[in-house]
Amino acid sequence: MDSSVHFIEGDAADEGALRRTFEGAEKLFLAMANGPEQKALELRAVAVAREVGIRHIVKVSAPVVGPDVPVAIARMHFEIEQAIERSAMGFSHLRPYGFMQNTLALLPSIRATGTFFGAAGDAPLNRVDARDVADVAVFALTKPEPEQRAYVVTGPEAMTHDDLAERISALGRPVRYIDLGPDAYRAHLRRQPLPDWLVEHLVEIELLARVYPEMPNDTVLRTTGHPPRTTEAFLRENAEAFLGPHEG
Repeated sequence: MDSSVHFIEGDAADEGALRRTFEGAEKLFLAMANGPEQKALELRAVAVAREVGIRHIVKVSAPVVGPDVPVAIARMHFEIEQAIERSAMGFSHLRPYGFMQNTLALLPSIRATGTFFGAAGDAPLNRVDARDVADVAVFALTKPEPEQRAYVVTGPEAMTHDDLAERISALGRPVRYIDLGPDAYRAHLRRQPLPDWLVEHLVEIELLARVYPEMPNDTVLRTTGHPPRTTEAFLRENAEAFLGPHEG
């Protein structure tokens, strides 16, 4: 890491800590893990940023937002985006599709049974490499003047879960996708040590793909100068993980 980078640790729930951290800054990159406390934490950060004079917020949001989107986390992101827009600060809303890195969460099931599960049917899902999202964030953060716009950040293609299974299988280990439908998929997730809100979120984003086409765009190329990383490249980078020994 560049020695000019100054790290400050603090608690996002502590308004005083936020104020001390934000003092003197001109721009804020707002990225928090999804969860029940996220809305309150991000809204607090936005309020403090406005009070101390930050001019521009780059926020990681959701690919589809709005008051009627059938994903609770997406509705929450919409409320936070609206608060930022009302603040009179500049803003760049980054709206990435699902990270390719989340594919690694399938490894326990793939290693144990050679299968993974979902509820999206034959709907194509877009996956974007988190590093491309970071590159777009750098572009937005380093613009000389604040802007007021959103960037939908996509990977190069949308593919069904069956397509993904074929790509993983091409590494040399047969993998199959099993579509459970929403109720059975929810029950499957509840057998894992996952909180209820996350179970519902995972089901909701599977069903969202059936309603909202996840088509690729040119955001990564246009803002960074390089094409988005491909699923094949990501899988090759992580081939050792996907080709690990069978469990059981």
